[in-house]
Amino acid sequence: MGELIIRSENLTKKYSSREVETTAIRNVDLSIEKGEFAAIMGPSGCGKSTLLNLIGLIDRPSSGKLSFSGIIIDSMGENEKARIRRGNMGFVFQNFNLVDELNVRENVELPLIFMGINRRERKERVAEILDQLKLGHREKHYPQQLSGGQQQRVAFARAMVNRPRLLLADEPTGNLDSRNGTAIMELIAKLNLKGTTVVMVTHSPKYASYAHRIVQLHDGTILN
Repeated sequence: MGELIIRSENLTKKYSSREVETTAIRNVDLSIEKGEFAAIMGPSGCGKSTLLNLIGLIDRPSSGKLSFSGIIIDSMGENEKARIRRGNMGFVFQNFNLVDELNVRENVELPLIFMGINRRERKERVAEILDQLKLGHREKHYPQQLSGGQQQRVAFARAMVNRPRLLLADEPTGNLDSRNGTAIMELIAKLNLKGTTVVMVTHSPKYASYAHRIVQLHDGTILN
């Protein structure tokens, strides 16, 4: 086994209200190796996005153990987890999550500002990633001036501009037509070939076929 980027043991997430307690993720053991491309699949409501949020340190598990690249996450505070996310992870979501008031260049630059990267390097990195994704001519456009495929490429650029070790993608093709969906998947596959570890939630067998491994989730539990 190679270097583990993600390792979980008995990972469980419960949501409670006055009336009911719901277990979204139940006793999940999952290992993701450096350089792997894993697709998480399963029916709606089975816990796919919850699991991705736990892996991405966005949500806190109710119980169980979680580590990132050998670093134990369990007892970390929010600031420590945010620092790990900023320096090591990129996120792509189905709904793009771009800031409407910022243009393409400013949206892509945001993670670098949070990381404290100086202005000159920010400018160079943003120009490089926009050029790679053929978005340089759109850098002064705003999200509402772009097509869905272009918006997702901007979101993808924002996720990759900090050169993350781990890319987490939650239904990244969900709001795209077939042509744009395939284009995004090819971008993700190319990044993976260059060494970026990828964990992707998808409902599409076609897009899951890009992955090295498919993790089947059902009722919050891994089947395979």
